[in-house]
Amino acid sequence: MTRVFDATRELVWKEWTEPERFADWFGGTESEVPLATVSMDVRPGGSWRLTMFADAGRREIRWKGEYREVVEPERLVFTLSDQPGEDVYELISVVLTDLGDGRTQMFFEQRGRLPAEVYKGAEQGWSLFFDRIAERLAEQ
Repeated sequence: MTRVFDATRELVWKEWTEPERFADWFGGTESEVPLATVSMDVRPGGSWRLTMFADAGRREIRWKGEYREVVEPERLVFTLSDQPGEDVYELISVVLTDLGDGRTQMFFEQRGRLPAEVYKGAEQGWSLFFDRIAERLAEQ
């Protein structure tokens, strides 16, 4: 997925790497991520985790992962899982390109072992999350 934000690359980077910001947009507007549940050690080998209360039923999802690549403010690669096992995860890549006019292009990719139809649903979900990032950036 590719998205262009009306914000500098540094601001978009902060959305991905600062707990207060990440907690606000991760899950979109239908879910809640209490800031107290967010832990982010943004460095190669560092871990992250948070608890999301999803949808109207407030289903609890415990997300976690590990940062694989951190090149501030242009590239972030990390694992993502809501499973208890260590070997079941998705790989997320985020590449931020400064377009030179106060805008940033974000390339986003999720790879793993899920069936194709699951990725289609995930794309819709991430798109809603990215809408929330755009709203947040417009407010700044």
